[in-house]
Amino acid sequence: MSQQATQAEPQLPLGSNPRARLGAQGEAVAARYLQRCGLVVLDRNWRCRDGEIDLVATDGDTLVIVEVKTRSGIGFGRPAEAVTRQKLARMRRLAQLWLAANGVGWVEIRFDVVAVLACPGAPLELEHFPGVF
Repeated sequence: MSQQATQAEPQLPLGSNPRARLGAQGEAVAARYLQRCGLVVLDRNWRCRDGEIDLVATDGDTLVIVEVKTRSGIGFGRPAEAVTRQKLARMRRLAQLWLAANGVGWVEIRFDVVAVLACPGAPLELEHFPGVF
């Protein structure tokens, strides 16, 4: 059995829009990549009233909060360029809420961005930016 066949992909409702499907594809690719790099994914698409964290993982003793940006082209810039200062500030607030919701006390936290470029007819491109702040 191939490795792809053993890993479950997130299932979206049939009526999901193409943008949501693209985002789910990017998050699945990012999660597999991080796992191959030795990180342990603890949570995917964690939501609260203030927003969503795409991936929460551990890298040794470090908690890693991951923002995944996926685009199907570069007409509006490369995927990582979509992570603004405001988004980074939101990631920090959401990390605090995730820690509280999961009863986690003090822990070293790292914030990463994984950018996935999924141009039709081209191989996927993935860039990992660890420790963006």
